[in-house]
Amino acid sequence: MTATPPPKPAAKSPAKAPAKRATVKSARRRSREAAVQGLYQWLLTGEDLGAIVALGREQDGYAKLDVKHYDSLLAGCVSEATDLDAILSRHVDRKTTELSPIEHAILMIGAYELKHFLDIPYRVAINEAVELAKSFGGTDGHKYVNGVRPRRRHVWRPVRCVTLPGVGDA
Repeated sequence: MTATPPPKPAAKSPAKAPAKRATVKSARRRSREAAVQGLYQWLLTGEDLGAIVALGREQDGYAKLDVKHYDSLLAGCVSEATDLDAILSRHVDRKTTELSPIEHAILMIGAYELKHFLDIPYRVAINEAVELAKSFGGTDGHKYVNGVRPRRRHVWRPVRCVTLPGVGDA
């Protein structure tokens, strides 16, 4: 009689990584994404802003945007393009016209938010620009966008004086 060897225990399957939860995008993030697309179109074609906005409103997901933020970003970046490029030119390694149009659009939106939306913390505005570059930019576009930010916040956000009642009154 030959003894059969005992059965080998079943090999444990490698532990599965927990499934990543789908991140829910905020209305503001969706607004930034739509504004990047519209600004990209404007940078490439020079098309009328009204036509770009009309096209944007026809896109799926428009109802999920923070429409006020989207309109402000897109119209503001277009109307202040020269000023935003002047600010950016001090922090980029080439002319803004030589930047990739998508990184240029993202940097313009980041600069516009830093300049005009004081309710958005500095680090949040920078992080949102980096996240846009990860989604829409080239392979290392997010690294470039992250590297453009100035080391001093006051470059983007000048100190605003607040007068407190009863302080300094003579």
